[in-house]
Amino acid sequence: MDPKAHTHLPPDDDRLPPAPSQQLLHVTQYHEDAMTEIGTAVIVEQSVSLTVNGKLWLSFMCTPTDLEALAVGFLYNENVIASKDEIEDIYVCAQRDNVDIWLNRSVDQPRNWRRTSGCTGGYSAVVLEEVQPVPPDNIRLTPEEVLTLMGKLFASQDMYRKTGGVHSSAFANRKEVIFQLEDVGRHNTLDKIAGKILLDEMDVPERILLTTGRISSEMLQKAARMKVSMLISLSSPTSMSIELAERLGITLVGYARGGKFNLYCHPERIIW
Repeated sequence: MDPKAHTHLPPDDDRLPPAPSQQLLHVTQYHEDAMTEIGTAVIVEQSVSLTVNGKLWLSFMCTPTDLEALAVGFLYNENVIASKDEIEDIYVCAQRDNVDIWLNRSVDQPRNWRRTSGCTGGYSAVVLEEVQPVPPDNIRLTPEEVLTLMGKLFASQDMYRKTGGVHSSAFANRKEVIFQLEDVGRHNTLDKIAGKILLDEMDVPERILLTTGRISSEMLQKAARMKVSMLISLSSPTSMSIELAERLGITLVGYARGGKFNLYCHPERIIW
């Protein structure tokens, strides 16, 4: 198929149906010794396939929003592409069940996908031992600034407030949340962030990631690929992610909630 035949569609273009992030259902709720039928919203989980240069690579289990960013960010985090300039065209099908990416060069599909951990886990072919350390920086945050940033993440969880059962991650600098994205899969939120950074050609010297998801080794790898020097989570890190963060120079903060947090490595970026 000729990539020139494709027409680039920006995310959630008006020519596509609205992004189905939630579905309204009638359920029976038990409350105070009574059973009542109520209307409620549930998060949409859908299989979305990724084709690269006309070849099927894999399928994401995801919330079908920001699909261009998800696909581009995944390829970036997997070291398949390094810049937006390598992308010839992106096409999101009308049913939002496929993203078709054409590159301006041939590329080999990884042979050995590694299943990532967690609910709605994905796939990765990255060798963790080959992940490069993040560049040195001068980011310094007080404990109050750490908790303030997490408070801004919580305040912007629009989809979570409506449906529950969804992860949120945000790209931030020392002072503010730059943007925030949500998905049923925690891995997907970081791929969407990487894709948006690449597509919008953002140049942000201070790079901080905030997330509601547990920090496993592949989450840490994605942060390192985005040159993020501080990763702050509502939840816990794994032992492997702590070891990886120590080697890569990433300050890892967990359980950031209720006015407190745990600092696991590279404490030099937290000042008090």
